[in-house]
Amino acid sequence: MRQTNLLHELIQASADHAAERVALTSGALALSYGELAAQCERFASGLIALDLARAERVAVYLEKRPEFVAACFGAAAAGGAFVPVNPLLKPDQVGYILRDCNVRVLVTSAERLALLQPVLATCHDLRQVVVVGEPKEIPAVEGASVHRWRALADAPARAGHRVIDTDMTAILYTSGSTGRPKGVVLSHRNMVMGAQSVASYLGNHAGDTLLAALPLSFDAGFSQLTTAFHAGARVVLLNYLLPRDVLNAVVREQVTGLTAVPPLWIQLAQLDWPDGVTEHLRYIANTGGRMPRETLAALRARLPRTRPFLMYGLTEAFRATYLPPEEVDRRPDSIGKAIPNAEVLVLREDGSECAPNEPGELVQRGALVGMGYWNDPEKTAERYRPLPAAIAGRDSGLVLPEIAVYSGDTVRRDEDGFLYFIGRRDEMIKTSGYRVSPNEVEEILYATAQVGECAAFGVAHDTLGQAIVAVVTPPPGATLDSAALLAECRKRMPAYMVPAHIEVREGALPRNPNGKIDRKALAGGLP
Repeated sequence: MRQTNLLHELIQASADHAAERVALTSGALALSYGELAAQCERFASGLIALDLARAERVAVYLEKRPEFVAACFGAAAAGGAFVPVNPLLKPDQVGYILRDCNVRVLVTSAERLALLQPVLATCHDLRQVVVVGEPKEIPAVEGASVHRWRALADAPARAGHRVIDTDMTAILYTSGSTGRPKGVVLSHRNMVMGAQSVASYLGNHAGDTLLAALPLSFDAGFSQLTTAFHAGARVVLLNYLLPRDVLNAVVREQVTGLTAVPPLWIQLAQLDWPDGVTEHLRYIANTGGRMPRETLAALRARLPRTRPFLMYGLTEAFRATYLPPEEVDRRPDSIGKAIPNAEVLVLREDGSECAPNEPGELVQRGALVGMGYWNDPEKTAERYRPLPAAIAGRDSGLVLPEIAVYSGDTVRRDEDGFLYFIGRRDEMIKTSGYRVSPNEVEEILYATAQVGECAAFGVAHDTLGQAIVAVVTPPPGATLDSAALLAECRKRMPAYMVPAHIEVREGALPRNPNGKIDRKALAGGLP
């Protein structure tokens, strides 16, 4: 296939090579690469007909469906920048995103548009709304023209704006550790290089079928599209309600690659997997946090021929590290090494490199480093900073600075170069003079096999600085004795790490829009 430099070229290159190969499955609908490329091209022409200027933002607020994919890649083909909005967000949250990045075009459904009506009046840059499906009536939007998807797709063919690989093509909003979400700006180069890198170490090929279970507004979720399209593989779009729905889709669609976050893996590990799944499920991949050892062991027992990839990534740099499956038994707690075409450093606060096993901040450099936070110079300056001049590879003759991403995550690197996540600096619990990672507390709680889900965090304490609180749920079909769990914690933890309080709750713990357990929401909900 021909070389691709721009995001939308991933689909077109696969279409040029094998137009009839299935690119996208959504329920009973299957789209070939040729059909998907044509949909993207028609939508791009429609945007140009609406006078979309170069780099103007196109928000997509939909569940997973083919129009979501065509709108994102079509916006890129037109020379705009797409903004995938998590369909779980409420109107006020959506309105904030539309205002924050000055969205010009909104793609949504009639039902979602009706829910957004109260907030759209404050979105002063919005000029065009595109409604998918075939609703009998569509509501009017003050200050904007409303178009049906089919009508827009019938626009005459027009060339998009000329763009290059360093131009922005997407803004992905992160849930944020504090305050409002931040819009991470990514270029064509960021996303194409990310696709090539991830597909190379996962070994993706045209015979693969990837299940898109994660939100497409999440960097790892959208990566299922880009890696598959780069390889000419098939993507199955899934909007699921229960973990069982995910497993059923894996079986029904003969999925070869499944990527998920720890809370979903924990639930999937508790299901009975059919014996034949491991014959076609070539790999599983974890992202968005550390997978508990017990969960990984349970999955490997059910999937003996399936290769596990443990990954770590930053929205700010799309992807960062992975642990090869052959290292999982030796280093189950490691997040691995840098992905191809990226370099990951562990730096002290003065910018010098840490010694082996010395904790420091993870800093990433290379082609995947994003373009900063949209319209937020202060936060951008905190996270995207010049690489120290003394770093290897930065020769003194290089005059221009190189911008790297400072993750805010504390890690260590062992003597063999493998990285280990310690915790986020803004989530680290400071208690009795110690710095405690909530991930470490949660890992031990899971190891007791007495909890279904758990989250640990710090709360203000007069004498300790912060006291550790754990919110836990019982395993499915079982009860949980908090006194027994606390006794087990005392056996497994040093005294300073033992939770001062354990709260037992029924049902699933709250998630943030990316599907991770929301520690902030739990801490804010305590009496």
